[in-house]
Amino acid sequence: MDRRARTYRGALALLLGGILVTGCGGSGTSNDSATADRGVAGSGGPAGGKRAPSAAAGPQEDGAGQAEDGAARGSVAPDYLSTFALDVDTASYGYARRTLGDGQLPAAGTVRPEEFVNSFRQGYERPDGNGFSVNVDGARTDAADWSLVRVGLATKTAPESGERPPAALTFVVDISGSMSEPGRLDLAKTSLGILADELRDDDSVSLVTFSDEAETRLPMTRLQGNRTKIRDAITAMEPADSTNVAAGVERGYDEAVEGHRKGANNRVVLLSDALANTGETDADAILERVGDARKEYGITLFGVGVGSDYGDELMERLTNKGDGNTTYIADETQARKVFVDQLPAHVELRARDAKAQVAFDRKTVKQFELIGYENREVADDDFRDDSVDGGEVGPGHTVTALYAVRLREGASGHVATATVRWLDPKTREAHEETGSVGTGAIDGELWDDAGARLQVTAVAAYFADALRGGDLQGAPTLGELAGRARELASSTEDSSVEKLATAIEQADRIRNGGGDEPPGGEGEGELG
Repeated sequence: MDRRARTYRGALALLLGGILVTGCGGSGTSNDSATADRGVAGSGGPAGGKRAPSAAAGPQEDGAGQAEDGAARGSVAPDYLSTFALDVDTASYGYARRTLGDGQLPAAGTVRPEEFVNSFRQGYERPDGNGFSVNVDGARTDAADWSLVRVGLATKTAPESGERPPAALTFVVDISGSMSEPGRLDLAKTSLGILADELRDDDSVSLVTFSDEAETRLPMTRLQGNRTKIRDAITAMEPADSTNVAAGVERGYDEAVEGHRKGANNRVVLLSDALANTGETDADAILERVGDARKEYGITLFGVGVGSDYGDELMERLTNKGDGNTTYIADETQARKVFVDQLPAHVELRARDAKAQVAFDRKTVKQFELIGYENREVADDDFRDDSVDGGEVGPGHTVTALYAVRLREGASGHVATATVRWLDPKTREAHEETGSVGTGAIDGELWDDAGARLQVTAVAAYFADALRGGDLQGAPTLGELAGRARELASSTEDSSVEKLATAIEQADRIRNGGGDEPPGGEGEGELG
């Protein structure tokens, strides 16, 4: 082992030798200080709350923290900026569909609207080179004076030739007793077997398993000439005892550091139900471990969730800190999509520490509310501070932020300008791109005049908001949303929208006491 790996491992041993905390991690956001800085009224974290709309600072007589009817909405700073780290996760939507298919409503704290929205194709214009295109549009809702404004960011797709730097992937696989349930370890083994066939000869993989302790099953190994050896290591995995996620993460990053390949895309892939019950189970302590490897070696983390019981919060926070993203798989169809269609093409990054800031025009906007992204908030003043963590985005991804916006009476003209800032993955040079929207571009009626993709976005966001007990202005009922989704599935010929309609119907049926009816609609949404 070289000196840098010994130094890194020693520091981590001290770091992870902290206090043992039972449970699966805290319930707060990973960016609590940012909430106060944004001027958010009644801020709710990912555990389920809703926050009141922010007031776009207008004439003095409007006051602060008051809705138009005079009802207090909490203390709202005169802030017309919205700043957040980009997020391409889709796990929340996948897990919600699995839960609904099992005849239950998902817990409100596991529902993140941005991950519902980002699970569907958007049809944004792509940039010619690296970086982002910025697309801003919207439409009027059924609520008076309220509109939806969609900020869409897109990266260039991966070359069809498959040209990319080699990948060095460390797979960290949960083999605890809970993984013996059908659809967990068996699905993980199938997924890795599929990937072993798809990776290139110049790619490398290592394999770590964990239960009560962690074990290296395979050090970093080139695919060329070793595919049988790799498949044998995958096949040999069998369920064991407890779930020591911290041990798995520690060993996985040790292997990723020791097998680090300069010029390659180095990534840790965690496959688990994330139900930590042994060793260090507090998310923050594990996150520190991930953060060190991210900063020093540029190793990113990709989380793949499995199981009917799933530690959503722990996996989400791990990957956020690890500059990666999460997804959820429930069957082989979804596994093939993730490990064949997505992972091989997306191991390369288009942008690091990407953040977005939307500036609303106080002359035209009375109030606004960002739908979701509560645990990705960034202080407005930190937007151009490149030491502040943002999100990592790969080729072909889209990121959508949907806002509920209340226009001032008779408003006309500029509504908002959206700016995305990111660092080049190789040079760390900062870049920005902007786009704007005016009242004329959001004047059409959502369900009559807007394009099909914007309507799908609205249905997904309204659905997520309903599942977590929200009250977005102009939101249709679940029954109405299901009908909209069925119509959109027909017009777009998009199977993922058909599955969305099924999920909404299941939620409506469960809420109305029909949870015992047979579930349906297996499958997954589209990433980007």
